Amino acid sequence: MESRPTVHPNDGDGQSSPVGRLAATVERLRQEVRAAQAEADGRALIELAKGILVERLGCGPAQASRQLAELTVQAGVTPLEFAVEVINQASRDRVSEVTSAFLAATADPPDQPDRQASAVRLRTAESGALAAQDTQAVADSLLEHALTPLGAEAVAIWALGADGSLALAGSAGFSPAEAGRWRHVPPGVTTVARRGLAERTGQWIRTLSETGLPTIGQHHHSDGGRVAVPAETGGRIHGVLEIAWAAPLEPPPPPIVRQIEALAELCAHTLETSAPHHPDDARNPRVLPDVSELMDLADGLHDPALVLVPHLDSDGHLVDFRIHHVNSRFLDPAGRPRGVVSGALLLEAYPMAAGHSELFERMERVYATGEPFRAHRMRLTALVDDVPLAAVADINISRHGGSVLLIWRIEDETARLASLLQHAQRLGRIGGFEENLLTGEITWNGQLYHLYGRPVSDAAVPLENLPAHAHPDDAVAIGRFLRTLLHQRRPASTAFRLQRPDGVTRHIRVVAEPVLDSAGQLYVVRGAYQDISAHHWTEVALAATRDQLAHSEQQASERNRLTLQLQHAIMPPTRAPLEVPGLDVAVRYRPAETQHLVGGDWYDAVVLPSRLVLLCVGDVAGHGIEAATSMVVLRNALRGLAVTGAGPGQLLSWLNMVAHHLTGAVTATAVCGLYDPENHTLRWARAGHLPPVLVRGSDAAPLPLVKGLLLGAVPEATYEEHEVQLAVDDTLLMYTDGLIERRDRSVEESLAQFLTLVRAVPPTLDQQLDRLLTHSRSDTDDDTCIVGIRVA
Repeated sequence: MESRPTVHPNDGDGQSSPVGRLAATVERLRQEVRAAQAEADGRALIELAKGILVERLGCGPAQASRQLAELTVQAGVTPLEFAVEVINQASRDRVSEVTSAFLAATADPPDQPDRQASAVRLRTAESGALAAQDTQAVADSLLEHALTPLGAEAVAIWALGADGSLALAGSAGFSPAEAGRWRHVPPGVTTVARRGLAERTGQWIRTLSETGLPTIGQHHHSDGGRVAVPAETGGRIHGVLEIAWAAPLEPPPPPIVRQIEALAELCAHTLETSAPHHPDDARNPRVLPDVSELMDLADGLHDPALVLVPHLDSDGHLVDFRIHHVNSRFLDPAGRPRGVVSGALLLEAYPMAAGHSELFERMERVYATGEPFRAHRMRLTALVDDVPLAAVADINISRHGGSVLLIWRIEDETARLASLLQHAQRLGRIGGFEENLLTGEITWNGQLYHLYGRPVSDAAVPLENLPAHAHPDDAVAIGRFLRTLLHQRRPASTAFRLQRPDGVTRHIRVVAEPVLDSAGQLYVVRGAYQDISAHHWTEVALAATRDQLAHSEQQASERNRLTLQLQHAIMPPTRAPLEVPGLDVAVRYRPAETQHLVGGDWYDAVVLPSRLVLLCVGDVAGHGIEAATSMVVLRNALRGLAVTGAGPGQLLSWLNMVAHHLTGAVTATAVCGLYDPENHTLRWARAGHLPPVLVRGSDAAPLPLVKGLLLGAVPEATYEEHEVQLAVDDTLLMYTDGLIERRDRSVEESLAQFLTLVRAVPPTLDQQLDRLLTHSRSDTDDDTCIVGIRVA
C-alpha cells in the first residue's frame, strides 16, 4: 500500500500554501465522514434495539422510543451502550429469533438476504417520522424506507378536520397535479380514506376497481390494492394513512398489519397538535389545553352538561374520561353532590351506565373522529352503593379541541315512580303498581299490599293472574281489560270483586296504561287500584238526581248481570274437567261483547257408554232467545244421537234433519268428533265449519277440509268422515269463528295468525285455552267456544 505524506497546515510553508490548505480540508472532511458513519452505525443499532422492544413489549414505535430513553437514564449509560446491551441480550434469549420473524415480512425480498439492513431502514423511517415536523417529509420517508420494500408505490397522509373533512397533509408517489386535485375532501363524501375511519383495523382492499370508491390516484392505480388505516394516538384519530400498490393486494400476514398500524401511529404523532389530560394524573405526561372556554360554555347551557378530558394509560391508550367540570344544572342520578362527581373517572362514577347503554363506546368514537353523537331517550343505568338506578336521558356528545362535552337531560324513572306512589297514597285507598313485561319485575306500594290483604313480604300478583284473585263472575270483564291493555295497547279500566286471603271481598277498580319504548314495543304497564267498596255509601248524601242516576245504573247493571247469568246457565264459560284416562279435555265459552245479546255458539264433551269421547262445537246463525233455544235443541239432540254408536258423519246427517225441521228453518255449522282412547284415533266430520287444528311440537296446522254442508240447508245431506292418528303431547283444538274473525281481513289471513299463536304451547291445556281467549284478535263482537284435548 502506497504511503502518503501527512501535511499539516500549521507546519511552516504548508500553513499558507494552497496544498496545505487543501490537505487540511480533506483531512477535516475525512474525519467528519468517519464521525457521520459512526453516528449512522450507532443510530442503526439504536433503531434495531427499538424494534426489539416493539416486539418484546408489544407496543408501538413511539412507546418503544420513550421506554428506551427511560431505561437508558435509569441504567446511567449512553443510548448506544444500552442499545448494544439490548441487542446482545436478545441474541442470548431467543428474542432475536422472534424479532427476525416479525421483520421478515417487512424486510427485503427473498433474493436479498440482508434482512437486518431492511429492518434498519424501517426503523430509520420511523425515527424520521417521529422527528419530522413536515408531514410531506414524513410521507417521503415512509415510502422510501418502509413501504417500497413491501411493494407499495404511493402513500398519502390525510388530516381529519373538526368538521369531518379530510385534507391531504402529505403524499409521495402521486403526481403533483393529482395531489393538487385532492387537497380537500368535504364532509360526507365517501372515499377510501373515509372508509378507513370506520374501523380501528382500517380498510384492506384487494383492488381499487372492485370498490368503485373515489380516491387519490384512482385512474393510475385502479388495478392495485389499497390500504386505509386510521392514524390514532391516545384514543384520538388525527387522520388516515393511505397506501397504494400497483398489483392486487392479497391478505397480508399479521406482521405486515402490525407494521402498517405502527406507521399510522407515527403519522398520528406528526398530525397531533395537542393531547389533553388531567393535571393531577401522573400517568398522562402531556399538557392540558385551556378548557376554560368550554367550561364557560357548559355553565351557560340550560341543560345539564359535563366537560370530560381523556384519561390515558402508561402506553398512551385511552382507557377512560375524567369528569373535569359539571355545570350547576347537572343532577346526579343517584342524588350525589356535584363535588363528588367532578374530578372522578367516568367509569368509576357510572360503571353500569358505560357498560349497558354503550355510552362509553359512543364517547370513544366522538373523541376519536370528532363526529358528534345525539340520542333521544337513551336508557342509562348507574350503580351507586351497590344499588342500580335506572334512568332515561337525551344524550348529546361533541368534541371541542382535546375535550369532550357531554350534555344529558335525565328523566329519572325511579324518582317518577316514587312520586307516582306518593300521590296514590295521598289520595287515599289507592295502590300504585308498575310491571315490566320484559323482565317480569313488579313494583307495588304499601297501600296496594293493604288492599290485597297481603304482607309486603309476599310476591306481587302479575296482571295476567288477576282472574285467580277475583270473583268468577268477573272473569269476562277482566279478560276484556287485559286484551285492551296488553294487546290493543290502549289505556283500560274495569271493576271487579277482589277476594282476599282473609275471606273479605272488596270492590276494586283498576286503571292502567301501557308504556311503549322508542321502537313502539310494549315493555311496561303502570297504573293503580282503587277500593270503591264504600263508594255507594259516600253517594248517599248527594242530591236526589244523583240518587236516581245511581239507581238507574244499578238497574242497568242488574240487567247485564241477569243476561250474563242466562248465558252462563245455557253455556258455562268453563266446566269441570272430563275424566278420561290418557287424555286432558278442557272447554271454554266467551259470550259476545254486547252483553244483552245471547249467542248461539255451543260446545259439548262427554264420555259415551262405548267409552268413546264425543267432542263437538257448533254455531247457530243469529243471536237472541230463538238462537239460544235452537242451540240447546241441537246440542241435546246430538248428545242423544251419539248414544246409538253411529259415526260422526251419520250423526251430522241426523242432526241436519233435526235442524231442517225446526220451526223457523234454523241453519248452523258444527264439527263432530269421536275419540278412541285405546288407539289414540279421532274420527271427525264437519258441517260447514272450520276444521280442527292439530298442534304437534312446534308445528300447528288445520286438519283436511272434508266435505260437509251446513246444518238445516237441505232436508237430507251426507257428510264425509276423516280419521287422524294422535300421538302423545299432541293438542287438538275445535273452535267457533268468533275466536279468529276480523272485519278487515279474510278468514285465511285470520287463520294464519291463529296458527302462529297456537304454536307457543303453555305447560297446561287450561293455560293454552285461556291464552287463546286473551290474545284473540277478533273484532266481530261474536261469542266463542273452544274445545281442546291433549294426549297424555
